[in-house]
Amino acid sequence: MKKLLLSFCAILFATATFAQHQKQLPNFLNERIAEKITNNSAVIPTVTASNSVTAPSPIFSDDFSDPSTWVVDHDPLSCALDWQVGQNLSCQGSYQINTIVSTTAANGYALIDSDYYGGATGGTEIEDCWLTMANPVDLNGYPNVVVEFEAQYRSYNAEQTYIVVGIGDGSGNVIWPDLTPTTDITSMTNVFKPFEYTSGDQTTNPELVTVDISSALVGLTSTELADIYIRFHWTGTWGYAWFVDDFAISETPPNGVSSKLEVIGGYWVDYANYTGAGLNDLYGLDYSLTPLSQLANHPFVFESLVKNTGVATQDIRLHYDITGPATASGMSSPVTLNSQEEEALSAAPPFGDANTPTGYYDVDIYAMADSVGAGITITTSDIITRTFGVTDYVYAKDLGAAENAYILGGAGDQNHITTRFEMYANEQLYSARVYIDDNSTVGAEVKAVLYELDTTATDGLFFLDESDNHIIQTSDLGAWIDIPFVNPIALYSGYAYEFGVAGFYHPTDTSYVGVSGGMMYAGEHSSYDELGLSTQSAGTPTWYYISKTPMVRMNFDPASITTVSDLEKSIFSVFPNPTSGDFVVQLDKAKEYDLAVYNVLGQTVLSKSINAMSTKINLSMFDKGIYTVELKDGDAIYNEKVLVE
Repeated sequence: MKKLLLSFCAILFATATFAQHQKQLPNFLNERIAEKITNNSAVIPTVTASNSVTAPSPIFSDDFSDPSTWVVDHDPLSCALDWQVGQNLSCQGSYQINTIVSTTAANGYALIDSDYYGGATGGTEIEDCWLTMANPVDLNGYPNVVVEFEAQYRSYNAEQTYIVVGIGDGSGNVIWPDLTPTTDITSMTNVFKPFEYTSGDQTTNPELVTVDISSALVGLTSTELADIYIRFHWTGTWGYAWFVDDFAISETPPNGVSSKLEVIGGYWVDYANYTGAGLNDLYGLDYSLTPLSQLANHPFVFESLVKNTGVATQDIRLHYDITGPATASGMSSPVTLNSQEEEALSAAPPFGDANTPTGYYDVDIYAMADSVGAGITITTSDIITRTFGVTDYVYAKDLGAAENAYILGGAGDQNHITTRFEMYANEQLYSARVYIDDNSTVGAEVKAVLYELDTTATDGLFFLDESDNHIIQTSDLGAWIDIPFVNPIALYSGYAYEFGVAGFYHPTDTSYVGVSGGMMYAGEHSSYDELGLSTQSAGTPTWYYISKTPMVRMNFDPASITTVSDLEKSIFSVFPNPTSGDFVVQLDKAKEYDLAVYNVLGQTVLSKSINAMSTKINLSMFDKGIYTVELKDGDAIYNEKVLVE
């Protein structure tokens, strides 16, 4: 059954196997690389005598604006699933991936929507279909050739994607290979896998994919070289989807470099420097918000998989430029790569420890290559920008802005929605900071839940604690709330925890938690059907993995345990509400309070002390949206929401 893990032990088994393979298969895209790694930083030198290489013009290109330039077909012995070519195509299944945001998405692209077809048929039919160039291209005079395209793809576990080079006889007759997901292509010089993914892994959106097809051209006659076709082949059973756009066949340049799967938490290389305690492993995951206490023992490490996309051997370094409350620039040590070789590079900046200023940062990550250290020809990959925050107390993975929601409780649900948090320092957990989706019912109840990962325990985890129930109020809808634990919970360095929020079965009250962001590996985020209410669970409490990041944050702030969220205890009001930016904070009685205003990301946009009955506030210089006005009096905290239109 799709996305079903029979127990949480299955999640751990898949994760453990993945980690083991990561060390044994260093050339695979999504597997950690233990060979030829570098972990040093240096000041970026000024390049004074270098030339930027312009890629040669494509031999052939197609932006999918004309469907007639492609032929859609499938194996008549398999099911009727076919590729689609056109505009405004999107996934229609139950487990949709986002529509591609390619360079020329507006004028059309190609899509294979396996999830839609497989979900309707039960996911057992054999899918075997392809998208082929309608007309051949002449590759005479081009011994080194790459196929490039922009993609949005997510892997499941029973499908395979191929790029196939069709070799004609001069009259357009081509013998195509019969491919399945398990076909051994090692001896096939004209069949290539554009992705080496495990279940749940996915591209960025979009991702520029480059496939070197030069091996398919070796030994061909002039007639054959003048009759070359490229095919996108999908085969297997129920998967997700594959978008393709902006296709090109290009001569491989002498120099070139690409970078992909950039991380800031040390997932590819630096994870090996940390050892989990007890029955835990630490994977070096990325966090959108990291408290200073964690950074003290686990500073940021910027990494990516870099590839020499040129013909010549090149020295390649990974570079980073950080902007924000503090700045830093640097690079990794160089690695020498032959044509089409790929490695994981790691750059540990002199930045990201307990002394780092709090606030939000951007880091630009890119690879730079030169001609074997000669400094004559310099090429640079695309720049990828990642945003992250350094906090005093909050630990988070979500991206802050809700994209959708997962159901917690309702007429047919009682779910725990959790995500994995790794500890690099001892902490005291005081509360869960949760984003309550505005489709929730006022009066529905939710609670924070905490598990410890333990391979010897039932379902692979050990239940630690939960909060008291929190009753959702009107002011909670579409907003962040803190759900405190009765007593702080000790978390320990080297341990991994499943942390999240749970709802309750109820015939009329429904609760949802917002989601924002994706996952780095299958099993990072989970859903526990506590009562076995879903049809897939069939009455048995069951753990599933989920693909989106739940908006649940660990809060190590002692003050959060005393947060007052009961509206009846509010001691102030705001008006007008909604407002164009100007509003008044009206106290019930004159008293001194610390006032703070937070945006939906939890960032402080204003803070001051007040003691007058009426205080004017102006937020017109900030973005439109919902803001939280907080008054603090000792240990008591009072909140109101204000909408800036």
